[in-house]
Amino acid sequence: MLEKEDIQQIIEANQTVFATKEEFAAFRDEMRKGFSDVLTSVDAYAKQADTYFQEMVMLSHKVDRHEKWIQQLAEKLGIKLEY
Repeated sequence: MLEKEDIQQIIEANQTVFATKEEFAAFRDEMRKGFSDVLTSVDAYAKQADTYFQEMVMLSHKVDRHEKWIQQLAEKLGIKLEY
């Protein structure tokens, strides 16, 4: 049969293995804060990526417009452009 000392040793051993409600609540709060930080970083990166994409679209339209003007100039000057 288990003696009082044996039971106390079992209780002490299990206290180090299992988390208490308070420890779990603290862990959960830390995880939420960490997740919030990651989410903020992802949002900032997504905004930068969206801005970059819009700039690239505008630059592409600008290059297309310049290419069209160069083609028109070449036609008026009688120059054949090859590319």
